[in-house]
Amino acid sequence: MVEGNLWIPIGVVVVGFLAAITIGSIAWYNSKRPAGWENAQRPDYIPKVTDKDENSEA
Repeated sequence: MVEGNLWIPIGVVVVGFLAAITIGSIAWYNSKRPAGWENAQRPDYIPKVTDKDENSEA
């Protein structure tokens, strides 16, 4: 590895970690609520994901 370019792999790891947290949080908030969380409100900044494909013709 070239000295001075160590920030590139570190940046890739940080961006990947943040993406995993973001995608995981969206999936968790849109999944069935675990025991004790049935009445929890979904935050406004989490997008609503549905099972239906809006572009499909059924």
